[in-house]
Amino acid sequence: MSDKKEKAKGFIGEFKEFMMRGNVMDMAVGVVIGGAFSNIIKSLVDDIIMPIIALLTGGIDFQNWFISLDGGSYATLAEAQEAGAATLNYGQFINQILYFVIIAFFIFLIVKGMNKLHKPAPEAPAEVTTKICPFCASEIAIKATRCPHCTSELKD
Repeated sequence: MSDKKEKAKGFIGEFKEFMMRGNVMDMAVGVVIGGAFSNIIKSLVDDIIMPIIALLTGGIDFQNWFISLDGGSYATLAEAQEAGAATLNYGQFINQILYFVIIAFFIFLIVKGMNKLHKPAPEAPAEVTTKICPFCASEIAIKATRCPHCTSELKD
């Protein structure tokens, strides 16, 4: 019986250790913030971008683009669904593709902006440690007073 308790404590202890790792908590925070951010992006697309697209395309509404599989003729998708007709809703599929492209584009812009804000500091130029011998054009130490290749005396 004590083996079962030790295994249970080991399992629970292992699970607790797993949950307390920083990356698991970071991921949980990321998921929560991502969910909240998703609502903001959805509102941006639904309430601002899609009305502009509808205005530019003359009010095209893909929502009611469908094919009724029962052979009936319905004015709207809602009417077909109310009648219990099976439908291929390709207009909704087009809407989802547009929605995805718009969201991907805006997330790209946000990430690009964030990357500009977090530019790494420029690195200091490396300290010069060599120079060129004016007599033989060999690379030599900056503090050298005589060239080790041609033995010429160097002036500073």
